Amino acid sequence: MQKKIFIESLAEGDQLEELFMVKSMRRGETRAGKPYLSLTFSDRSGEIGGPAWDHVDTLEKLCVPGTVVKVRGLVQNYRDRLQLKVDAVDAADSSEYTIDAFVAASQRDSGSMQSELEFLISSVGDPFIGKLLERIFLVSDAGEYFHTAPAAKGIHHAYLGGLLEHSLSMATVASMLAGHYPGIDRDLLVAGALLHDIGKIEELNSDVGVIDYTDVGRLKGHLVIGCELVGRMAREIRDFPLDRLTHLQHLVLSHHGRQEFGSPVVPMTAEALLLSFIDDMDSKMNLVEQLSRKVKSESVQWSDYQRSLERYILLKPLLAQGDSSDPAASADTPAKKQRSLF
Repeated sequence: MQKKIFIESLAEGDQLEELFMVKSMRRGETRAGKPYLSLTFSDRSGEIGGPAWDHVDTLEKLCVPGTVVKVRGLVQNYRDRLQLKVDAVDAADSSEYTIDAFVAASQRDSGSMQSELEFLISSVGDPFIGKLLERIFLVSDAGEYFHTAPAAKGIHHAYLGGLLEHSLSMATVASMLAGHYPGIDRDLLVAGALLHDIGKIEELNSDVGVIDYTDVGRLKGHLVIGCELVGRMAREIRDFPLDRLTHLQHLVLSHHGRQEFGSPVVPMTAEALLLSFIDDMDSKMNLVEQLSRKVKSESVQWSDYQRSLERYILLKPLLAQGDSSDPAASADTPAKKQRSLF
């Protein structure tokens, strides 16, 4: 069978037999000691959870996260959220589907983002920082992973290509604001925007289509991983100035803004303070964008309560639009030509 129904279109009362990817699986027991599975299924449009009460041992072996399965069940409303009451789960034949039906990816064109990245790197005047950015993003294996990596497990830019999309958005805003506020080092700020989440290429894994933390990601976190990566790459560049490296690493380590939010140090330079605000803004606006894309009516509507924002959001419908942003195409200075990583 080919996939026909996506999670975003499900409604209460739907009886379905459809292909989904297993996002997560947890075994539990009722108060009476009866085993059950708490399952979360996903496709490129979203996710839906649901319990499986029967044949638990068999289903546990079948429902491995990242596996595409054929699910039969009933869509129900449970505590004001849709869930799938699972009646049966069967193995799916890989010839029946293509993986892009189940894995969410950036709506931006990969070639356009590549051009934008090259343009931003070429706009950096500091020769050492420029060489560092080229080495990381256009030459090394880190750059290969960076282009397809997600920016998070959930909340914002949590899809393939999300890390590049998020970093480019931040660097574009950083470039604009650097000219607005006196005394800002644009090269440092733009480089910090591109590098701030580089550690996520090792913190997160999405090889099987399900985004999850790696062991090193849980043990060290992407701020420390990113700081170490920037240090390693800079040491490969002869005579790289120590003070510039220190400021770049401070941008990476402090970009969460506050220690209770995971930064080992708070921002202590103008560039670091500005970068933390840009990161917070871009992540929140992406969340609002993703919520707006799910609005089906032509009128505004309220979102569910958003825990990460601590509020409801009044949403306007946002139709999918083509990616027309390509600063390299209209800029006076052409982007440097680098080999394609796509």
